[in-house]
Amino acid sequence: MKKNEPSQITAEQNCVDNSSANQNRREFLQRGTAALTAGAVAASAALPQTAWAKSVHVAGSETIRIGLVGCGGRGTHAAMQALSTKSGPVILSSIADAFQTRVDDAMGSLKENLKERFESQVSVTPDDIHFGFDAFEKVLASDIDLVILATPPGFRPLHFEKAIAAGKHVFMEKPVAVDAPGVRRVMEASRQAEANGLAVGVGLQRRHERVYMETIDRLKQGEIGDIVLGRAYWNGDTPWVRNRRPGEGELLYQMRNWYFFNWLCGDHIVEQHIHNIDVINWLKDAYPVKAQGVGGREVRKGKDHGQIYDHHMIEFTYADGSKMLSQCRHQPGCWNEVAEYAHGTKGTCSITRGVIEKDGQAVFTSRGGRDGTQQELDDLFADLREGRIPNEGYYGALSSMTAIFGRMATYSGRELNWDECYNSQLTLADVDSIRSMDDEAPVQPDENGSYPIAIPGKNLNLVF
Repeated sequence: MKKNEPSQITAEQNCVDNSSANQNRREFLQRGTAALTAGAVAASAALPQTAWAKSVHVAGSETIRIGLVGCGGRGTHAAMQALSTKSGPVILSSIADAFQTRVDDAMGSLKENLKERFESQVSVTPDDIHFGFDAFEKVLASDIDLVILATPPGFRPLHFEKAIAAGKHVFMEKPVAVDAPGVRRVMEASRQAEANGLAVGVGLQRRHERVYMETIDRLKQGEIGDIVLGRAYWNGDTPWVRNRRPGEGELLYQMRNWYFFNWLCGDHIVEQHIHNIDVINWLKDAYPVKAQGVGGREVRKGKDHGQIYDHHMIEFTYADGSKMLSQCRHQPGCWNEVAEYAHGTKGTCSITRGVIEKDGQAVFTSRGGRDGTQQELDDLFADLREGRIPNEGYYGALSSMTAIFGRMATYSGRELNWDECYNSQLTLADVDSIRSMDDEAPVQPDENGSYPIAIPGKNLNLVF
């Protein structure tokens, strides 16, 4: 990657229009096949023609068959939202998770929530239900057009690579990686997807909420002048903790408590606060070049809290000298806010509320909708049917990297630059080699049951 690559991610790379809205099925297929044979990457070029044809052939009113990888709450809900899109028929035909219980729970939840639509939209037979670390491969080998990837994010680069190589359109939850090597894998797979006419959606739903879209558009048009400062917050209470069960293996324990282990989650600045960070990157059409900050474990210190911090505060600097102040905290009894703000030379804006102010008076209030998690899937499926091929993998990867950049700054206690962090070789776990719950966990506790935790200014081997 060239040092200035983030600034080169263009609107064209975010949505590649491979056909007009009225193009018929045969024309759309021919365009896709031409794109494949004209110089796509080797992994996708090696696909059988039938796999390629099926993957791109979802224009018009054809039924879109989807698979689900990751049957937790978010994955199950995303599947229901995909089945609820209005642009044409959608069927769920294959599902997978590392845990059989989650697959069973997902099927029960789908049946309960879809009710009358369950039998017609969920064509999952016992042979279409898979569990285990290799279960995702069985979903990708099935006759689906699009796969939803919603496992813990440490597995996302592997699953995304394999999905693109299998010729599937993808919707994947954020973040898309937990370390810099994972980000680079996602960037490369996004290039492959673009070359081969495969759509990529990423669960940064604020980019699809109309209130955000209207407000960001006005700010980019100069409504409050030059943006000199963005503020981003995700401050709330501590999430769930699942107690260790008698005789439970280490890998199983960490998988059940994935939120507290960096190789699975990336720390809450990456897993959660990425939403707010991404909004400021979107506003700036850029990614920070420097970062420095503070963070630590003030109230969440137990062995059952794994490795992650309970607070981060970072000052990011963009190439034009403007700043983003990024704050996330999991500490009960404190000031809570989940929001983004912009400060310009001519006014201020609460981006979250869609309110622009000048001289203390509101001059614009957005009336746009806010149901972003449904809207992002509505938009993706409508795009596919109209021959548009969105690719959100680039900004998904680079905003994930921005959050990782922030974590590296707080963990190290140093001022860091983008290039050294983006090019870091530190892989938090070799998830490609994990095949069974009997495998060794990538992170091991010490003799006291405590896990390695980054201490600013000290154990930099956990940072780089």
